[in-house]
Amino acid sequence: MDAIMQHFRKDEQPFIEMAMGWVREVENSYAPKLTDFLDPRERFILDSLIGGTDIVVESYGAYPESERMRVLLFPSYYVPEPNDFEVTIFRVKYATKFLTLEHKDVLGSLMSLGIERAKFGDIQLAGDEVQFAVVSDMKDYLTANFTSIGKAKVSVEEVTNKEELIVTHDLWIESLQIVSSMRLDAVIASLLNFSRQKASVIIRRDKVRVNWATQNDPSAELYESDMLSIRGFGRFKIIAVEGRTKKDKVRLLTGHLE
Repeated sequence: MDAIMQHFRKDEQPFIEMAMGWVREVENSYAPKLTDFLDPRERFILDSLIGGTDIVVESYGAYPESERMRVLLFPSYYVPEPNDFEVTIFRVKYATKFLTLEHKDVLGSLMSLGIERAKFGDIQLAGDEVQFAVVSDMKDYLTANFTSIGKAKVSVEEVTNKEELIVTHDLWIESLQIVSSMRLDAVIASLLNFSRQKASVIIRRDKVRVNWATQNDPSAELYESDMLSIRGFGRFKIIAVEGRTKKDKVRLLTGHLE
């Protein structure tokens, strides 16, 4: 365990222990194991853990380029099908003439029902159309209880025709960063062309989220596949750590969401 943990941050240990349990379960039972929705960083960790095993993993989030996906771990003999991932898509029905919904509105209302974040996937918006992915065993509960967003009355209906799914394509602009270290303040300073001091101020003011959680420690270490959201500047991701320069600085391939 110690040899594995040294490659990841301490706050990821609970997820790593859970993921290792999934791996052992598949190895011992020789049967598939389906996870809840995992974010890109969690999927990266899981991929790292199964190296050297005979286990295969596939991910599915229903939407093209889904950010959050359910993962199926299975022995090499098994051939998965889309139904194995048990993902349901809902459309939100509401008074479009009087209400404009945003991502945070839908997310907040789902969370207010006591649903864990891992139980639902991407929330997609296109004009007045609002859809979201959810684990299929929550379908009946949501149909009965997801009846309002704020003070507005809403209802949900299942989207069964794949041609009706909202299709969006994120455009990530890649760039190479040369940083002194993988500290959060050093990476943000490079991404935004700021001084380390100014980057630290932004971080301490709770304007930075790493993997969807607020991070206010400028010295926090970043890792490959981490996702960053910087209020007022957009979203970034660490695509790859490409080694070090002759001056022992870190070469990072990063992406900025247009």
